[in-house]
Amino acid sequence: MPDTMEQLIEIGSTRILQCADEGAPLQVPADANDFLGDAWSHGAELLAIPVARLGPDFLDLSTRVAGEVFQKFVNYRMKCAIIGDISTALEGSKALRDFVRETNKGNSIWFVRDFDELRLRLASAT
Repeated sequence: MPDTMEQLIEIGSTRILQCADEGAPLQVPADANDFLGDAWSHGAELLAIPVARLGPDFLDLSTRVAGEVFQKFVNYRMKCAIIGDISTALEGSKALRDFVRETNKGNSIWFVRDFDELRLRLASAT
């Protein structure tokens, strides 16, 4: 059954808003405001957004959507993890592979396969 509710969870000392698998997509930069508002209303420090919530062009870096959305999250000091398998998109784009590798080096934006990988990232970031 698909997850249709967002949940506030804690991993270590980090409060995470786990976005539902279904809901309004993150497909244009203005959509980031809704995700930020939800995170703030829950007192979350990190947004966990499933790949299923990304708009169809989100991972196409030529649209600049991902960059603008992530810049907004960084500007507002909201950490973000994109949760899920993006291997097909990675196979088709060297630029996306480079982008993911670079963002995963930092502490603000991560692409992870699942919550187990997110737990490991959070544990190593503290």
